[in-house]
Amino acid sequence: MAVFTEVSNTEAQDLLRRLQLGELVELRGIEGGIENTNYFLTSEQGEFVLTLFERLTAEQLPFYLHLMKHLAHGGVPVPDPRADKDGDILLSVCGKPAAVVNKLRGKSQLAPQGAHCAAVGTMLARMHLAGRDFERRQPNLRGLPWWNETVPVVLPHIGDAQAALLRSELAYQNHVAASAAYAALPSGPVHADLFRDNVMFEGDELTGFFDFYFAGVDTWLFDLAVCLNDWCIDLPTGRHDAARAARMLDAYQAVRPLTAAERELLPAMARAGALRFWISRLWDFYLPREASMLKPHDPTHFERVLQDRIAHPLHP
Repeated sequence: MAVFTEVSNTEAQDLLRRLQLGELVELRGIEGGIENTNYFLTSEQGEFVLTLFERLTAEQLPFYLHLMKHLAHGGVPVPDPRADKDGDILLSVCGKPAAVVNKLRGKSQLAPQGAHCAAVGTMLARMHLAGRDFERRQPNLRGLPWWNETVPVVLPHIGDAQAALLRSELAYQNHVAASAAYAALPSGPVHADLFRDNVMFEGDELTGFFDFYFAGVDTWLFDLAVCLNDWCIDLPTGRHDAARAARMLDAYQAVRPLTAAERELLPAMARAGALRFWISRLWDFYLPREASMLKPHDPTHFERVLQDRIAHPLHP
């Protein structure tokens, strides 16, 4: 992602020795995204990804890293954090908390077809079930409380029509969250950011999910809605693609059928997923941090997605 912290070859080599991964071959910053510093780290023993965490604290990070290890050991293809000789998977590089994970094979599918959406649906359901016995608990840090805190911060930067939509949708989501149907939604560890660029494929074969650093305990339906809002839309317009969505929903439900409460609230959670990313993109766009290679995402994309979800409710 964006490079906020520069890592030298010497520092990278010291880290590889600590992890007993051999000599450094190449260190290359990864462009794209806005949260952490990421490098491709190639050693004599293979290819890895080094992440330096710019916002998350050392107290928050064990949830993410141990969740990934739990899922990897449960047969879900996710990056597996590397431990040093003392068994520590939370490391320190350049004074920042850090982790090194194996690099997944394949590449992101940025123009997904039905088969790709079905594969994501299947693996997402498997991931949810595999996380049921994960003992650590940490809320989705970009959930409703964060929305309520952040909307007042971004409102001064946007027009009247956008502000009215933002306030209205936030009020609606607070109402939904207080309902009995919402309380009945199954929950557990979720990825919460499973966009097209966070999944790897070789052809139609899904080879892995990665970038779990927005994960947390939330409703599984919200996680599914986030996927539908990215994998199953027309990107230029934000409009719902019913055929791709049907493939994803059918594949997900073949592994874990939706409950009655989930079927009832899917339209609301689709709106919630769009709202969450509209808020965060507004925040990143108008209140950016300094970083080399930083390219904030266009916030108006998820404004369009939200408007489409309101105008055309998403039903299972």
